[in-house]
Amino acid sequence: MLLVFIVVGLIPLYIFMYILLDNYEEKAVSSKFSQMQDQIIMLSNQIVPTGYLTLADVPEIDAEVNRIAEVFQGRILIVNSNLNIVEDTYGLYDDNKYLISKEVIQCFNGNISKVYDKENNYLILTHPITHTVDNQKTVVGAVVMNSSSKDIKSILLSLEQRAVIFSLALAIFIVLFAIIFSRKLTKPLTDIVSSIDRISEGVMDEGVSIKGYYEIEKISDSFNQMINRLQKIENSRQEFVSNVSHELKTPITSIKVLADSLLMQEDAPVELYREFMVDITEEIERESKIIDDLLALVKLNKTAGDMNISSVNINELLEQILKRLQPLAKKQNIEMIYESFRPVTADVDEVKLSLALTNLIENAIKYNVPDGWVRVSLNADHKYFYVKVSDSGIGIPEDALDLIFQRFYRVDKARSRESGGTGLGLAITKSVIQMHRGAIKVHSVEGEGTTFNVRIPLNYIA
Repeated sequence: MLLVFIVVGLIPLYIFMYILLDNYEEKAVSSKFSQMQDQIIMLSNQIVPTGYLTLADVPEIDAEVNRIAEVFQGRILIVNSNLNIVEDTYGLYDDNKYLISKEVIQCFNGNISKVYDKENNYLILTHPITHTVDNQKTVVGAVVMNSSSKDIKSILLSLEQRAVIFSLALAIFIVLFAIIFSRKLTKPLTDIVSSIDRISEGVMDEGVSIKGYYEIEKISDSFNQMINRLQKIENSRQEFVSNVSHELKTPITSIKVLADSLLMQEDAPVELYREFMVDITEEIERESKIIDDLLALVKLNKTAGDMNISSVNINELLEQILKRLQPLAKKQNIEMIYESFRPVTADVDEVKLSLALTNLIENAIKYNVPDGWVRVSLNADHKYFYVKVSDSGIGIPEDALDLIFQRFYRVDKARSRESGGTGLGLAITKSVIQMHRGAIKVHSVEGEGTTFNVRIPLNYIA
């Protein structure tokens, strides 16, 4: 915590000082370039009329050039339109030398070149010499001016030293403040840690109640909410395990009863054996269906992020499902009606969505009345597609509508077992639809029928 205070306090300060010094350097360099340019312009105005660029000897110009070079502690070179060096204040080049560089060449195109060599402490300004005739400017030469930037560096070093002294003083203040404040702040956090340690030992019913700063109280409230959620999850887990145990045990108990009954009858006829074996087979199939649905539900929960999304023709998908379920509907003399209001293509996981829609339509067939009907309709707008599954079946009591999506919940347990239901189909369906960022709603009137409305986005949002 102490380190955090120091870092938070000092880093912005150092950033501010860096920006300040960098800004000063930038303005100082710009100002010096501006001074150099002013001197070159004044010098150019004297050079052109005197014919200095034609290698004429003009002592006054030589003196002025040397004076400017001395003032700026640098070097000045003057070249004419032939790139011939007219003047070099260092005397390194005579009149027969030429100066050919990128900057000089650009000058004769009217461009000004500025170079700041921070490492070697100098500035170079390459500036054209122009001559105006009939309002037309012509570049007749160039001035290359080298100036020392040691004065700028000296001021920067002085400012940096002052900044360091100020930073040290401020750092000491921040450290002292951080020590005092962190002790005051960490006291309630220590209390929270103690409460967490007790909870980690298994005391799940013990929350924390700590008064202090608003943020600390928010942490305390959030922790208590987390404990409540953990308790609900644990209760849900225990309930799920209990339900699974019960559902798996029921078919096994039936199988054992049937098997014991056969064993008790030593001379039972073949017909009786056949009847009992049919019942045992049905119970085994029921057990297998429960296990399959459990595995499907667990797999959905574990791979919620593993969606195999592809572009799917929803019209064709529903037609395939209805075709697959047609034998079941025919067996119960249920009329299947399919309505498609428009072609629909959406980004979905075809396997998972097929499972969810199959559960809805299969339930509509199983829990229907003789000579009844099932109507499946498909529609869409610019954002979602909608699947509605309606039936003329037995309906769902109003007090059960909020419970039907819970795992292992059955409205009519006797009829569910008779039809092969496990109480997991609607839980799987809702899970799949939610994985697609969709929603499902149910409307039902007992004795009249049930309608499920499904809404899923056309484009999957990860």
